[in-house]
Amino acid sequence: MLRGNLAPDGAIVKPAAAEPRLLQHKGRAVVFEDYKDLQARLDDPALDVDANSVNRAAQRRTDRRARDGPEWEVPIPKKLLQQGVRDMVRISDARMSGTAYGCCVLHVAPESWVGGPLALVKTGDTIELDVPRRRLQLLVDDAEMMKAQARVESSRAPVRARLRRAFSQHIRQANEGCDFDFLEGTRLRPSRKSTDG
Repeated sequence: MLRGNLAPDGAIVKPAAAEPRLLQHKGRAVVFEDYKDLQARLDDPALDVDANSVNRAAQRRTDRRARDGPEWEVPIPKKLLQQGVRDMVRISDARMSGTAYGCCVLHVAPESWVGGPLALVKTGDTIELDVPRRRLQLLVDDAEMMKAQARVESSRAPVRARLRRAFSQHIRQANEGCDFDFLEGTRLRPSRKSTDG
């Protein structure tokens, strides 16, 4: 379990799966906004990445609460595989298959979608992973972190305003169950299976 300014509520790493050299590592972030971006750019020969980079893939546009925590793979870029690189630090707030390998930091919380610090990372930032000390840090000062957080919060303000409006217009009163009116009649009913032999 890791904590730090990139994962105030925790993140998970499996040390036994990582190359020992990566368990204490500082590297330049290479940022992928979401899985579509990752697929589009990962194997681009022009991708500015090297063996010391830290790939940061965030589900910035994927709400785990709505999508039940999508499962991702964050592969090593093809150009590095061709150079013989077999492991690198990869960080995500998504889940990953149990068949995945290497130094993967996952389940970063809070996630990017809800304003977690992982959303603040830019390509070129320095990230430090220190597994013995259980730390995951973005190496910027507190003032810069606060500015970045303010930018993320302001970009989400219009969405929050729409959600507040939808809530006030559609929530039922306590005697009616405090549910949204548009969810009425959407409950699943148990299927009646035939007992005929």
